[in-house]
Amino acid sequence: MKPTAKFLWIFIALAAWLSGCAVIQPSAPPVSDSAAVLALVEVARTDVDAGRFPNAAAGLERALRLEPKNPRLWQELARLRVKEGDYAQAESLAARSNSWAGDDNELRAENWRLIAEARAARGDEAGAKTALEHAAKAKR
Repeated sequence: MKPTAKFLWIFIALAAWLSGCAVIQPSAPPVSDSAAVLALVEVARTDVDAGRFPNAAAGLERALRLEPKNPRLWQELARLRVKEGDYAQAESLAARSNSWAGDDNELRAENWRLIAEARAARGDEAGAKTALEHAAKAKR
């Protein structure tokens, strides 16, 4: 390969890599504006990662006592219940999150996906399919 062709391929590869770095991915909004709630959620996430589910649940429940209408906290607890295998509770918590979600369609869609996962885990394939259809509609 000629040196100029080799240089061209290196330049193309570098440009492709740099263009990927320049893309700014939107991040999820913070769970709360409250430092206390954020601290409780962070500790709960650490507990989940370490498999300390009861500790994580206690922390999230404390956060919910501070902000009982916070749909992101309800979703966090729903995710934890899925990990614990408490699928009925996970579905109920995700539905509660949706009741406080307002016009946050991304949050609603994620809650419907959690509901679908819980239903599928319980063997309710038709219910899971319906929940996924709701998730697709929520994103519109």
